[in-house]
Amino acid sequence: MNAWKIAALLAAGMLIGCMASGPPLTAQDSGNSSARSSAPGEYPLLLDRTDLQIGTTVHFGHLPDAGEVNDLRQVRALAHVVLSLDAWPSDVTMVSALSGVPPEADVVVLLPGYPPSRASTELWNYIEGRLRLVLLVDGPPPSNSVVDDLNSTRRLERVIASMDDPSRSGFERLQRPLSFRKIMP
Repeated sequence: MNAWKIAALLAAGMLIGCMASGPPLTAQDSGNSSARSSAPGEYPLLLDRTDLQIGTTVHFGHLPDAGEVNDLRQVRALAHVVLSLDAWPSDVTMVSALSGVPPEADVVVLLPGYPPSRASTELWNYIEGRLRLVLLVDGPPPSNSVVDDLNSTRRLERVIASMDDPSRSGFERLQRPLSFRKIMP
């Protein structure tokens, strides 16, 4: 096939594809806007410049149960499951359903504050699958034992500290990447 025929077929395919898509959709109120809308910080957008895959990210503001995890199998091109938790889970049965997340997706868990106990950090070591923990804290850790607990958590990917004056003081023993954030009024 010569180059002109290939170019003509490509142009025709693009034109048909554009025409088939129809006019752009406008925003409409479905009557259930409270279920669809959320505050900008409620479900954070995670950006990873090394992630070049095309996929779907599913957000939960709670720990999903086994039924919700099973429903993830119906999500087309599932790439990430993001959990924004209000508190650290206290029992492994609360997080055990996460082992059922489809293997093509990773689970990113955003946890607030430092763990309340060593058991709270250890329970994440029992979850199978591609699990990444991100800890959002206010200031340096309260003690070296907390840092030791964090260092023993295999799934801990990063600690992000909210501080007006970012400083590594208190984090010297932390063996995970540390970031700082400053929230402006």
